[in-house]
Amino acid sequence: MFKGRLALFDRLSGVFDNALIDERQIVAPVDWYLQPRGWKERTDLYTAATEALFEQAARKALEAAHVSADAIDGVVFVSTTGISTPSIDARVSPRLGLRPDCRRIPLFGLGCAGGISGLATAARLAAADPGSHWLFVTVETCSISIRLDSDDPAAIVATAIFGDGAAAAVISTDGEGLATITGAGEKMWPDTLGIMGWRVEDPGLAVIFDRAIPPFVEAELAEAVDGILAANGRGRADIARFCCHPGGAKVVDAIETALSLDEGTLDLERQVLADHGNMSAPTVLFVLEQLLARGLPGTVMATAFGPGFTCAGLLIEP
Repeated sequence: MFKGRLALFDRLSGVFDNALIDERQIVAPVDWYLQPRGWKERTDLYTAATEALFEQAARKALEAAHVSADAIDGVVFVSTTGISTPSIDARVSPRLGLRPDCRRIPLFGLGCAGGISGLATAARLAAADPGSHWLFVTVETCSISIRLDSDDPAAIVATAIFGDGAAAAVISTDGEGLATITGAGEKMWPDTLGIMGWRVEDPGLAVIFDRAIPPFVEAELAEAVDGILAANGRGRADIARFCCHPGGAKVVDAIETALSLDEGTLDLERQVLADHGNMSAPTVLFVLEQLLARGLPGTVMATAFGPGFTCAGLLIEP
């Protein structure tokens, strides 16, 4: 991809070595990314790929929950890597078998925090309507926004760490589940809009990804976590395991330092990063899936960072 731009690659190739990512999944053949692409081509691919991933993830979640599609009362859909109107959930609903009166909550702009914020939103909606069943789906196609026309170091970092993925869950107050969501919260810092997000440019979205993220996490995460926990009547001593969005290798290191965790504690986070890269919102749910398979050791706090700059937190009990 960097053919003809060897000076730039030589200057930034360490980014790829330091990412500690072995494999990623992308929604198009590699050749697709080698040609200049505009808004229409990127949006067409986003729509087609996201529809397919939405349906695949939703069917898997419904099957695992032993819930039929026509029993779903509402859908919360999170995606920040493309735009579609009607939203993806509306496009997929008929072939998935959702009822015409199914409520739809599409959420945009949450970025990497969307896996936690979206799941928390679905949980609140389910709790407000006891016995209802809500389907939460998040799909991110980060690779579509890869920009080879930019010398911005953030664009190179994005090329090195981002992948595509989807995750889904069924949430209800009814029946036996894998775990129980017992609380949630967020913290947004003022004057931090430039840390993470998108710039809208003519060829497509351009990533805002500040190198200050790891030191910011190291300096600010503990206070944010303690504040979310206090608002839910808990303290850090109540948490048996943190489940964190692995935004990058340095971010995972910063989380361990900030929360005074032993080095290597976030082993599942590092493994998901190595196997899938940073998929934005779905990534922390891949970690949670692994943690559920291992068996929750007690109260778990899931966290993720996103544009705003925001920390989202979620409390999960066995």
